[in-house]
Amino acid sequence: MTASSQAYTRGAVLPSSNPFQRLAELLDGKTPGLDPIIMTIGEPQHAIPGFTAEVLAENMADFRRYPPINGSDAFRSAVAGWLDRRYNLDGAIDPKDGVLPLNGSREGLSFGAIAARDQLAKGLDHPVVILPNPFYQTYAAAAHVADARAVLLDAVPGNNFLPDLDALDPDLLEETVAFYVASPTNPEGFPADLDFWTRLIGLARKHRFYIFADECYSEIYRKTPPTGILEAARAMGGGFANIIVLNSLSKRSNLAGLRCGFAAGDPDFLRKWAKFRGLAAPQVPLPAQAVAVRAYQDEDHVIENRRLYNQKFEAAERHLGPIMGNVTAEGGFFLWLDVSRWGDGISLTSRLWSDCGVKVVPGGYLASDQSDGTNPGRDFIRVGLTAPLEQTEIALERMAKWFGEQA
Repeated sequence: MTASSQAYTRGAVLPSSNPFQRLAELLDGKTPGLDPIIMTIGEPQHAIPGFTAEVLAENMADFRRYPPINGSDAFRSAVAGWLDRRYNLDGAIDPKDGVLPLNGSREGLSFGAIAARDQLAKGLDHPVVILPNPFYQTYAAAAHVADARAVLLDAVPGNNFLPDLDALDPDLLEETVAFYVASPTNPEGFPADLDFWTRLIGLARKHRFYIFADECYSEIYRKTPPTGILEAARAMGGGFANIIVLNSLSKRSNLAGLRCGFAAGDPDFLRKWAKFRGLAAPQVPLPAQAVAVRAYQDEDHVIENRRLYNQKFEAAERHLGPIMGNVTAEGGFFLWLDVSRWGDGISLTSRLWSDCGVKVVPGGYLASDQSDGTNPGRDFIRVGLTAPLEQTEIALERMAKWFGEQA
């Protein structure tokens, strides 16, 4: 199945627990066959930028203050400047109304669908929110809290793991308020190109829905910087209407615990959303924003971070390539491995733990079952390359040996 459209049941695609809780239940009571190596959660382990402690110390007094909900002038200017440089926007982002700070991009993803529903006011009891499948589980939570009907678009290899826009019924799009998409895709690591973004923006403007473009892996790539949705919008003309891009310092700067991200794009949407957040959301602490200002003005630490990830992809290609073919994704820091030759992703996860001491995530836990029982992640496992290179090499060697012996 490519897209689901079953009758509405609130929370139908919302997992009962997150993938890591489900993984803990799967492996409960099972002993790792070798010293355990954890390759599951996408939590960066590279060094944080050296200036972080200094900037926090300089701004400690601001922990006493309630920050403005729309962020500091310096934060909005730094983000707008970085977006301008990164995507060649020619100053098109308005620092005043086109940027909004978030407590990590997850906050914006969670509550964006509510704002889209309310602002569009399509008069539907359960408007549609479209999600890729597999997906970051927060997307399903967003549909749930917005009391929306979640429609899953299966991400499959033949379409570079991007949602198939041709599978969308125009009548369905008329009922849509929010379309969630990640680029590079998570967990597969494929970036959207200019044509995909252009087509999606055209659909959003024709059928009146908002695109929530999750670009948190935008700076983790092998060779070519992924095209961003703002870049595509700039090429099309018409400003940034219907577009909200979300990003953060979590992956780019290894500052997952800082909980500092941003939304940028449609200024009309963001102005109204800032008023809602002023009622419902916590502000981003000013010292965290000060770190972000410095981080978005510095690319050296980002280049080094990317180099370290690319070393590990080179190691993965050496160890697993001869057995599985090309395993290198264009973006992100995950391996998305088709293990159907050896079994399904859940059984392989259990066996890799019991035999090799390597903990991975079943692909099926990162996706939802369609109404016909299919799951596009069932034949896959996700392997995170966040651990140090030496530890990653050991895990990859164990996996290569095991797959080779079981072939």
